[in-house]
Amino acid sequence: MPTFKYEDVEILVDEDGFMQEPDKWDEKVAFALATTENVSDLTEEHWKVVNYLRDYYQEFGIAPMIRKLCKKTGFTLKEIYDLFPSGPAKGACKVAGLPKPTGCV
Repeated sequence: MPTFKYEDVEILVDEDGFMQEPDKWDEKVAFALATTENVSDLTEEHWKVVNYLRDYYQEFGIAPMIRKLCKKTGFTLKEIYDLFPSGPAKGACKVAGLPKPTGCV
């Protein structure tokens, strides 16, 4: 299994860069993973998306549907793509430390 290293962060990832041990996620890991998604800084808006994704995943065991993510965070899909250029499933879920969502290519 591949290892992702960034500064003092080292985590196991799958072939697409998604964390394999979500319980080891923290803010430092989020910042490190953000660098792989062309996100140079995590703003309050980024954290709103990341925290919602993490809370939803902890409650239901899956990532939320994109429509639900937009409704609950108040962001349009375009705004989410502005925050996470590779999108809510790939970029946002990866930074949030979630496993690769089903249906994500």
